[in-house]
Amino acid sequence: MIVGILKEIKEEENRVCMTPAGVEVMRQNGHTVLVEKAAGTASGFEDGTYVQMGAEIIGMPAEVFERSDMVMHVKEPLPPEYALIRKDQIVFTYLHLAAAEELTHALIRTGSICIAYETIQKEDRSLPLLTPMSEVAGRMATQQGAKYLEMAHGGHGVLLGGVPGVDPGTVVVIGGGVVGTNAAKMACGLGAKVYVLDKDLDRLRYLSDVMPANCFCLYSSPATIRDLITKADVVIGAVLLPGAKTPKLITRDMLKTMKKGAVLVDVAIDQGGCFETSKATTHDNPIYVVDDVVHYCVANMPGALARTSTLALTNATLPYAVEIANKGWVKAMQENPEIKLGANVVRGKVTYEAIAEAFGLDYTPIDDVLYRI
Repeated sequence: MIVGILKEIKEEENRVCMTPAGVEVMRQNGHTVLVEKAAGTASGFEDGTYVQMGAEIIGMPAEVFERSDMVMHVKEPLPPEYALIRKDQIVFTYLHLAAAEELTHALIRTGSICIAYETIQKEDRSLPLLTPMSEVAGRMATQQGAKYLEMAHGGHGVLLGGVPGVDPGTVVVIGGGVVGTNAAKMACGLGAKVYVLDKDLDRLRYLSDVMPANCFCLYSSPATIRDLITKADVVIGAVLLPGAKTPKLITRDMLKTMKKGAVLVDVAIDQGGCFETSKATTHDNPIYVVDDVVHYCVANMPGALARTSTLALTNATLPYAVEIANKGWVKAMQENPEIKLGANVVRGKVTYEAIAEAFGLDYTPIDDVLYRI
């Protein structure tokens, strides 16, 4: 198979979807790898290193699309790329379609095979291709929350860890999954008073056992959220419904009950965000203020830490990319239920139910496609 590695064009996105080491593995499996010129430069991987590992460097993205059986990205295709995607071409990347109606319709029109990193799921319901970026984003969320509490950024001037004789700050983490756990670990390590909210009692029991004494695990309910945000210096939205749009857990009216200069960090913004006042921002212009509450809603947080993120992402995605390339998408999905769950839009049909529900589109189970070919 010919596999194309594209340069990211999303604003301030510095990651690349495959390292030179990943290219070497692809080549060992007998595949041709095309790498767009300078695709890895921002992550510290130069074209020459890709060439040493057997890749062919391509000057223009249109040629990568034209020649590749499967194209890989980190982030979703953007409008300039829609017309370049071919019928039956495999598009393997983060898609987050439940919050992207225009992109969903564009991919339907292409007739391509769109496999989303974020909906590939193991039998234990873990999300192996989302986990490494969630780990990065969770840890970054606390760092950014602490940063934007500084008065120069509109925060109210609280040091999360406090100092001797002064109370520490309070961090509320909504969601106890990978993002929330990593955010809470960082906040606890700074010395903050940390609340983690989740609806999974087994998860809360686990977190209660492993988290330090300054972390308090509570069952998530509207009443609990309303109460805790009045005390919070930083609120981190870490809610995830795989492949689906995120529910709004903090309304605009609730902002009025929060401290002036508190900070909201919405890690769920890729899936629409879990705060009513959330709107996607960029690393270049990461924050805005609503009702005296600072909002940080950068949609590609790990892009700011491209080296770490690219290495972690390739570690996770490469085995799946190799399997798809070795077997072809049909056999890979038939033999590996994890990859089958990654099917979002296939040959013009929406094959992931939560996406169809988000936009009132017809849903076609992926098996109806796989076993009629």
